[in-house]
This record gives sequence, structure tokens and C-alpha cells, in this order.
Amino acid sequence: MQPRALYGAFDRFPSPKGAATHIAHAAGTLFDHFGGGHLFVLGDDQLPIRQTVRRPTGPVEVFRHAWPHPSVLARTQHYARALAAHLARHRAHLEVVHIRDPWSAVPALAHPERPWRTVFEVNGLPSIEMPVRYANLDPQTLDRIRSLEAFALDRADLLVTPSSVTVDLLRARGIPHHRIQLVPNGAHVPNGVPRRPVDAPRRYVLYFGAVQPWQGVADALRAMARVADLDVDLVIVASVKEKRCRGLARLARRLGVDHRVHWKHQLSRDVLTGWVAHALATLAPLTRSPRNIDQGCCPLKVLESMAVGTPVVASDLPVVRDLMTHREHGWLVPPERPAALARGIRVLADHPDLAASLGEQARAHIRARFTWEHASRQLTGAYERLAALPRRDEGSAP
Repeated sequence: MQPRALYGAFDRFPSPKGAATHIAHAAGTLFDHFGGGHLFVLGDDQLPIRQTVRRPTGPVEVFRHAWPHPSVLARTQHYARALAAHLARHRAHLEVVHIRDPWSAVPALAHPERPWRTVFEVNGLPSIEMPVRYANLDPQTLDRIRSLEAFALDRADLLVTPSSVTVDLLRARGIPHHRIQLVPNGAHVPNGVPRRPVDAPRRYVLYFGAVQPWQGVADALRAMARVADLDVDLVIVASVKEKRCRGLARLARRLGVDHRVHWKHQLSRDVLTGWVAHALATLAPLTRSPRNIDQGCCPLKVLESMAVGTPVVASDLPVVRDLMTHREHGWLVPPERPAALARGIRVLADHPDLAASLGEQARAHIRARFTWEHASRQLTGAYERLAALPRRDEGSAP
């Protein structure tokens, strides 16, 4: 098959992470619009290097790049070279290349005489996220990453982002409005009630997702220490392996709440939905880190909880207010305030009728504005107007 479209992402796919959920829907929209195409992602020894997926609109060839190396930056360079070679092999047929990170964007944008139009999906900027994850990142490396980002933001024909906060960031960096398309994330609203997990506590609040510092999981543990009188446990469904959560497990022991914290890891989407649907509430205690305040995000955990009718106790940040309203769809609390998070848990635990009402209104809100079908229509509209946008100059990567 000669592909008309390619979606590239420096992410393992599939995986339990929210990024994989987003890739599945965004890439699916691209391939439905262009009758199939190529998906170029990361893999490992558990996934096939090449795979064909049949969609009603056309076949999708999945290419997985796997190169184990302790340095993430070395892996990005190896991946970028592999993607550049892949693009060169299919240059004559590609019309649109959709990428979701600078490591994919640079080879797509620096290719000499590229015929394709480019969509750069700005979900996160490494120059903002990596200093938090890698404390020893040296300034020269960070400057290099910023230059790659600037190249990608300047040369892409269209920038797509799920967050209005990210739109503001891009505008502040000089990107004109006509080159930016806001496409929020979505969620699936189930028809019935998913089955309750057999090992679920009688009453529990739930955190699910990644465990980076900006997610605020430590604040959730500290909040549990303040509701010791409540018959409510905390279930943490982490999208990463157990070893990545050891620091948080040690914190739970120091706080004396480890007996009320139940850990689950890398659950399938269907199993996770059951945990979400039967929780008293879910928690989204996002911190005031640059990743959430300056860069922006569109937290899937908030949308997916609301979609099954479970109220969210979340940090009162612009990225969350984009999705929900306090006392209408959930409960907002000041960020990085475990005492306030505990009060939110207590309110919903003590007032089950209020919790049920918030959950029902949240589900209706998602159905009206934030389904994946809504996101797909918006992204399809972006592809349709792509051809009318002025083409950006081509050039070599910095």
C-alpha cells in the first residue's frame, strides 16, 4: 500500500498510558480521512515490529521502532533517523504527515523537497517537562531541545493542541492564530454501568494515570491522612510498572495510610473503566508546575471519569476549568493543598446525593461537548483546511 498519510509519535503504542488513548483516536481520524496510512511509533520486544490493522476506511501499516538504550535523548536521535529514512522511502506518495513531538517533527519538516503538508500536534513540550523529570539535565542540552522545538513550531503548516492554555503559550511565542487549531481530548460515554471489580473496597476514591510529580499523587496520599475517620480507601491505578511507584509507596508508609491504599498497575482500558465507574470520586490533584500552568494539558482522567458519571475532585487550574465547572460537574480545590483535597473528598463522602447529581451532570456535559466523536470532527476540519493554509518554508534542522 502506498500511504497518503503518516502519523508519527515517540510513544510506545499501544500502552496503558493516556497518550496511547489519544494516539489511537487522533491517528484513527487521520487514517479515516485519507483511507489508511502508516503509523510510526515506538515498540518493544513484546510488540511486533510491523503490523497491519484493517479499518473500514482502509488498511493501516504500523511500524514500531525499538532500540533499547539508557539515554532517552540517544533514543530520540535514533528514532528520528529511522523516521527520516521511512519518510524518504515513501516521499512520492505522502500528502500529510501528522506528528506529536519534536523528535518526530524535525525529520518530517527538515526533509529536502518534502511534498507533504505537516500537522504538529503540541501535547507537551520537552523543554518544559524534561527538567522536572531529569534534574541533572545540563543547560546546553536544554538549549538544544528548545531550538528543535522552535524549528518545529515555526515550520509546521498547522499546530493542533488540546488545551486553550497551550494555545495561549503558542500565541505568546509568536504563532499566528490561523496556524493553531484547538482540538480538546474526548471520552467514551458507555451505554450501561461497567462491572464492579471483585476486589474493590466497599467505598473508595480513585486516582488513575501517570505518576510524574506534576500529577500530584503525593498530595492525594497526604489528603488520605486527613480523612482517617472516613470509611474510604484510596485506589491508585498507575499506568506504569510497580517499580516506578516505589517512592510514593514509601510516602504512604511514612504517612501511615499504606493499609488504606490499594495499588493496581497497567490495567486494560475495560478493567480500568470498572474501577472508575464504581468509585465514590476520582482525584485529579494537578500541581502548579509549568507543565500544567504554562504549557497546558487536557487531562484524560477528568474527561473519562465524567463520562461514566463519577464526579472528580480536581485542582482548580485553567486546564481543568476548560473541562468542568465547580459544583456543577465536580468539585474544584486549590492545587497543592492536601487539606482542601481532603475536604473535597469529605464533602462527596458525606453527601452521596450531591455526588450522584454531579456525576450525572458531568456525564451529560461530556456527551454534549467532549466525546471522541466531537474531537474527530474538529480534527477532520483541520485536515480539510490544511490545503488552504500558506505553506511554510522548508529548511534544514538546527
